[in-house]
Amino acid sequence: MRILIEVPTWLGDAIMSTPAIENLMNFHKGSEVTLVGSLLSLEVFRNHPNVSEFQVLSKKHFSLFNEAKKLGKFDLFFSFRNSFRSTFFKLCISSKYKYQYKKNDLKKYHQVEKYNNFINKSLNTQYFPGRLTIYTDVSLREDINPGQKKRPLLGINPGASYGNAKRWYPNEFADVAAKLSSQFDIVILGGINEKKIAMDIQALLLKKGVNNYQNLAGSFNVAELIQYISTLDLLITGDSGPMHIAASFQIPSITIFGPTRENETSQWMNPKSIVVKKSLDCQPCMKRVCPLKHHNCMRLIKSNDVIEAVNSLNLI
Repeated sequence: MRILIEVPTWLGDAIMSTPAIENLMNFHKGSEVTLVGSLLSLEVFRNHPNVSEFQVLSKKHFSLFNEAKKLGKFDLFFSFRNSFRSTFFKLCISSKYKYQYKKNDLKKYHQVEKYNNFINKSLNTQYFPGRLTIYTDVSLREDINPGQKKRPLLGINPGASYGNAKRWYPNEFADVAAKLSSQFDIVILGGINEKKIAMDIQALLLKKGVNNYQNLAGSFNVAELIQYISTLDLLITGDSGPMHIAASFQIPSITIFGPTRENETSQWMNPKSIVVKKSLDCQPCMKRVCPLKHHNCMRLIKSNDVIEAVNSLNLI
């Protein structure tokens, strides 16, 4: 049996789809599985033992028809995307059975449950969504692993792709890192787009006399980022893709939530995960920029709130 799966576009969503995709593969064991999606999201599955082919999809609508034809015929097609573009792609795919995720059908669930319910509904099954699953490249371990650590390793992840409203402030991140620097060595993480905020945190750490840190923002590709996060002893982050990477490896995590719904996108099945947030009347607005101009959902969270959460984990 040939199965084609279109995975979610964003890193975090792709990771949250992994329990559903594991259930799908277990139901159709021995099938030939092809994954399509964005370059970013496909990296989550790059080392999956049951995937035989990967195809990065073009962002141009007129290219999708030709790409669909080149993929050939399938017995089953599942799309974890709900966009018009994905609907068009589904029409172009040659498959006996086609299923597409509809987010409006599944309200008030965690995103992991939404994706899993989509598969259960499509297959007429009752699978439970298990842990997030990322298969890592063993060959990267010697290059990425920090080796013999003098102290536990704290990861600071200040970025968030969704928009500025999800980002906590550099001075607060730096204050947390400084307060924990006697217990942890520190690494600042992030992609190319987070280099500025990472540099702001670095400058503040230097002013505070903290020197046991590394600023690695923009230094890793997705595969290397996954491997590095797997070595952390603690991650402090906003609602982001790296947050879900940490959840897949059960890394103790403090997540700072502002405009988004923590009941939908918080870490899944990580027993050492704590959400720090303010319960304001305007939350969650789900906006990329604060519509009320005050950003209180993030501004009112202070470094001591995060330190208190860290202490409650009893890591040291």
